[in-house]
Amino acid sequence: MTMRATWNGTVLAESDATVVVEGNHYFASADVHDEFFEPSQTQTVCPWKGTASYRTVVVAGNRNADAAWYYPDPKDAAAEIADRVAFWKGVTVEEV
Repeated sequence: MTMRATWNGTVLAESDATVVVEGNHYFASADVHDEFFEPSQTQTVCPWKGTASYRTVVVAGNRNADAAWYYPDPKDAAAEIADRVAFWKGVTVEEV
């Protein structure tokens, strides 16, 4: 199954090999269109996955702060999401 992440009509990521953890599809970084992202200083900590870093989505001048997250150095229990990105805050992730 191919999954696609979109925001404001723009495809942010597309993959037929996402990893689902806690209901979130994690896209390989190679499947994410980097031109629609800016770095963020936001970080959060998950007890079993580790420290998450965030990115802001920018499409046609519109910003969606911290709408993408990833674990740059996940704990062993979450090794399968290393080098992967997930979305929230109004980003639509659906099967296509």
